[in-house]
Amino acid sequence: MTERASSSSLSRAPRTAVPWIRCCGYDAPVAYRLVPDKRRRRRASRRTGRRQLGRRTVAVLPTLFTLGNLQCGFLAIFFASRSPATDLPWNWTPLTLGAGFIFFGMVLDALDGRVARLTRKSSELGEQLDSMADMITFGAAPAFLAVVLARIGVPFFSDAMDTYFGRTALVVAAIYVACASLRLARFNIEKGGAVTSDSVSFKGMPTPAAAGTVASFVLMHQHLVHQQVAAGSAEMMHASSQSCEHWSVSAAAIGMVAIMLLVAVGMVSRLPYPHVANRYFHGKAPFNSIVRIVLVAPFLVIWPHAVLVAGFAGYAVWAPATQWWGRGRRARGSERVPQAAPQKREAG
Repeated sequence: MTERASSSSLSRAPRTAVPWIRCCGYDAPVAYRLVPDKRRRRRASRRTGRRQLGRRTVAVLPTLFTLGNLQCGFLAIFFASRSPATDLPWNWTPLTLGAGFIFFGMVLDALDGRVARLTRKSSELGEQLDSMADMITFGAAPAFLAVVLARIGVPFFSDAMDTYFGRTALVVAAIYVACASLRLARFNIEKGGAVTSDSVSFKGMPTPAAAGTVASFVLMHQHLVHQQVAAGSAEMMHASSQSCEHWSVSAAAIGMVAIMLLVAVGMVSRLPYPHVANRYFHGKAPFNSIVRIVLVAPFLVIWPHAVLVAGFAGYAVWAPATQWWGRGRRARGSERVPQAAPQKREAG
């Protein structure tokens, strides 16, 4: 009787393609005893929906920083396109204000990654948006500032304002934008979703550092022009404004083209550039690093333009210089190794 009842109860089990096991002498389907009921499924789906909603809510803060970085690039291009005679606070020029927005974009770019790591929330949308914002702020905006500073005309299309220097400056600016886009695309591919917060070096010059190099030279140029104008009297400025302006603009334009070409090549290179934030400001740092920061801080307050130029220019040439120095030391070391003298065979 017991066997017959058990067999009849098992016959009512749903016939599905599930594995079978032997239980108490009878065959019973695994899924027949382990599948949860509908209430449990509903509760699990509700909990999953709440977690996903929480992730989307927390991810808003890093996205706002990224959008702020994007707006800084747009404002840098906008103010750089204004007339040099525009009246701005603190006697700033439009190029000075545009370079300042690039530096502010660098701060926001560093903060959005830091906030995303602190909240432990990152999304594919945020990564793509960050690359687009970096392309505007650190790719297009610095190139546009350099072209405006060089005061080139309309090369290739105007006979009156077409010069070889204008063509060279425009081509170098286009190369800079292309190298910045390649650098960002390569970084996204190499990262591949892995956590890079503990890295201490970059493969190639990062785009924020390249943009900071260009922007620092723009600030230095505008500061020197302001000093020249403020030092001279009205008569002297009226008499020699053309020659002084021509000399300063030409020197700054030539230097800016060379700097843009240097950092463009550095972005697409494989040279190791140090990650300054992770090396000196992440976790515990050596005592010598704190001493260097304390010694540099007063000079940054007294001569901000010169310190910014020296810092970014030194960072740009750091990797090529160390690579060249390392190869030279290895070559000298191999030359100093004494070679074994050939042994003479004794006559038998």
